[in-house]
Amino acid sequence: MQLTKFNHIPMVSVQDSPYAEEGSQFLIHLANLRDIDWEGFDLPHRHDGYTIDILLKGSVTQYIDFEKHTIHAPAIIMLEPEQIHQHDRSADAEVLAMYFTRDFLVTETLGVLSCWQCVFKDNILHLEENQLQEVLSFARILLHEFRNDKPRKEAVLRHILSAFIIACGRIARPETGNTEIYRSEATFNGLGIQFKILVDEHFREKVQVAEYAEMLHVTPGHLNDTVKNTIGRSAKQIIDAKRIMEAKRLLFWQKHSVKQIAGELNFDDDAYFSRFFKKHTGQTPALFQRTIREKYN
Repeated sequence: MQLTKFNHIPMVSVQDSPYAEEGSQFLIHLANLRDIDWEGFDLPHRHDGYTIDILLKGSVTQYIDFEKHTIHAPAIIMLEPEQIHQHDRSADAEVLAMYFTRDFLVTETLGVLSCWQCVFKDNILHLEENQLQEVLSFARILLHEFRNDKPRKEAVLRHILSAFIIACGRIARPETGNTEIYRSEATFNGLGIQFKILVDEHFREKVQVAEYAEMLHVTPGHLNDTVKNTIGRSAKQIIDAKRIMEAKRLLFWQKHSVKQIAGELNFDDDAYFSRFFKKHTGQTPALFQRTIREKYN
């Protein structure tokens, strides 16, 4: 698999897929990775929505953000919006692939996915045969409903997708039991979801808690207390973590210099960016960029 660096990483939406229905916010299709006719599929790119692939047969090598994974069936590969990834088109692997926007989700499920790491420890979920059959019981209904034009089709898709995601959550977090997963849904709602969505959209230009509090018409103290009580981290920690993650992605994937990436993320200068990055990671941006690229080249 040839790792490709880009100056700018393309953003792909559901509607860019040749399998998408016009105006749809949800897509599901069954395919072999070698046969997918989607321009740019094997190049580094992001999705503006969520991606969940059920790997049914074979194996695949895939870069996700700045890590390389070799994944064997059966498994589920789950990507959040804006994660950078690159597929191996040469893999003889059969997948059942789903793409959907944040707006497509029912409210309860939005709480789960807005706090992805609360439920899913990482991007790869390895499955036992009985677990595969459990998630496929929902996926088959989704595929059948998507392929047919029946009344209230979208409503059925939304709710079966919600059940599918909850089933994945139960497999990913068996040690906590169902109660904690459902509690995550119930508590990470309202203000917490709105804050997380705003951070995802504006973290490049808005870096202070007060800016988000103003957008949400609450005080910074109330916002911080609410977020900390429901997520376990302060609002500023969430903003900073988002900036660090994006910095790592750009340092790995882009050909730009540290100075250019600092400017892209709206740091005052590259010296401040370097201090910020080292404080949160223990490495300078230049050292991280060099070591992570040497790892895969």
